[in-house]
Amino acid sequence: MRLNELARLMRTAGDESRLAILCVIFNHGKICVSDIAKELEMSVAIVSHHLKVMAAKGLLDPRQEGKCAYYLLPRKAFVSDLKNFICKYK
Repeated sequence: MRLNELARLMRTAGDESRLAILCVIFNHGKICVSDIAKELEMSVAIVSHHLKVMAAKGLLDPRQEGKCAYYLLPRKAFVSDLKNFICKYK
């Protein structure tokens, strides 16, 4: 991974709300947007916005199952490293 790509991913993940959302996804693996919002006591609209931004930058893979939208973690070394780093401090 090139440094400019790493910097872009770090800027995207660096928001406090996004770090909390990522930790929830790391802990559950697969979780519906509404369940993330409920767990973090945030609105579905705000969580959905953050998830869409992270998906657009390649941090998450969006999936739709019926009425529920899911965002899965791609199998990338950066994602694994990020999990080890952020969940250690939450």
